[in-house]
Amino acid sequence: MRPVTRRTALTMGGLGLATTVIGGTGLWRDLTTPGAPGRPGSELVEPEVMTSSGGRLEVSLQARLDTHEVAGRPARTMGYNGGVPGPTLRLRPGDLLRIDLDNQLDHVTNLHVHGLHVSPEGNGDNVFVEIGPGESQQYEYQLPKDHPPGVYWYHPHHHGSVADQLFAGLYGAIVVQEHDPPSVDRERVLVVSDITLSQDGAVLSPSMPERMMGREGELLLLDGQLEPVLKARGGDRERWRVVNACSSRFFSLRLSGEGSSARVVGRDVGRLPTPVALEEVVLAPGNRMDLLVDLSEGTGELLAVPVDRGQMMGGMMGGAVGPEDSERALARLEVAQGAQSGTAVAKDDATRGPEGLLPDLRDTQVDRRRELTMEMSMGGMMGGNRGRGPGGMMDLTIDGRTFDHDRTDQQVRLGTVEEWSIGNVGPMDHPFHLHVWPMQVIDVDGQRPADPLWLDVVNIPAGGSVTVRIRFADFGGRTVYHCHILDHEDLGMMGTVLAE
Repeated sequence: MRPVTRRTALTMGGLGLATTVIGGTGLWRDLTTPGAPGRPGSELVEPEVMTSSGGRLEVSLQARLDTHEVAGRPARTMGYNGGVPGPTLRLRPGDLLRIDLDNQLDHVTNLHVHGLHVSPEGNGDNVFVEIGPGESQQYEYQLPKDHPPGVYWYHPHHHGSVADQLFAGLYGAIVVQEHDPPSVDRERVLVVSDITLSQDGAVLSPSMPERMMGREGELLLLDGQLEPVLKARGGDRERWRVVNACSSRFFSLRLSGEGSSARVVGRDVGRLPTPVALEEVVLAPGNRMDLLVDLSEGTGELLAVPVDRGQMMGGMMGGAVGPEDSERALARLEVAQGAQSGTAVAKDDATRGPEGLLPDLRDTQVDRRRELTMEMSMGGMMGGNRGRGPGGMMDLTIDGRTFDHDRTDQQVRLGTVEEWSIGNVGPMDHPFHLHVWPMQVIDVDGQRPADPLWLDVVNIPAGGSVTVRIRFADFGGRTVYHCHILDHEDLGMMGTVLAE
């Protein structure tokens, strides 16, 4: 792998990446039996798919604690509709999505449709809603007719319990389809997550240092399975829609084996103007990617490559934060003999066309500029009384303040374009997520992307800064921005924004 600067690669892609290796293996690697359903060596099983019809999709979701199949073993986890992940929701621009969420947990939950450009008010993508145990809520999301196609996802967003609920299994994918999709032989939805389970299948709670650093599970899963097999035919082109549904884990993906190759044609929101190599893109928590994969006969692996995301308190809590081993196999590839000629040529123009490209804001007049600062400070650990973190040890803040439900931190004018410069004065990377409105990356530590790049999770490197432009269009209302290391969000690294 090329040794390059890590901080810009995490946000921009196309610049390479650096990794950190520590060593170790997952909890159940030696406790599973190859060949059993859902266990290593069995074929990948994707989540149930629910597809819109006639411009509508009506879905009932039950959030409950139950026994689910995770990594080929019965585990006592949370899940939507009895599955980990929950069902995949397939929509088209202009569709109406209606979700009846039934809370069968013993604590408060709610729902966030991550990345969708929809209203944050009322029964829309309103993260201030609280659904108590035994209660239900009907959500309604009207997608604009020009909504960017891509892969999005849903998960809980009740402040203080987001990391716990997502880590325990509450997440699922959303696909917004193009009117004219690229020609492929097969499409797959691949949700990457992690979890730590006890020997009897219970989800283990994180330690205090793990919460401060952001927990990373011992098991790395693909659609809730441990090292499943992806079976395909040589000469086929497949489309893989990948979601990083981990609470805190950063990774890049790599295909091993002879002949097969992949190009990233979309990241988070819409399409990329120019495809980039798979190895050049890092997925921070919450990021997604859209891949076109050309397959050649033989075997290989889809590998998750670890990423150094910084240190905690100058290394006092341990070394660099990252997975416990150098690489992990997310899936095994078994590509049988197939149509080896003609297919790739016929599909060579599959990434061309303007659909899914958002307006470029680089030459647009900026109506207002703001500066935000993400910080982890010692708080109570240094003798003060400000600590909001575990045991009052740390403050996790944006602009020196922890989250306050009743406070409005940024007030913006609907219909304007703003430029936000987001700094990170701490020793760890913080992925910055803004709800409702996508962000166009303008520069990362002074380096500008060659092509327009729109994301809804932008990594802010340790000691660095990122400048983004945002068009506050279509929807007014009050919502949030936060660190997508979800333990950090729960501990206060979140603010509110009101557009009116």
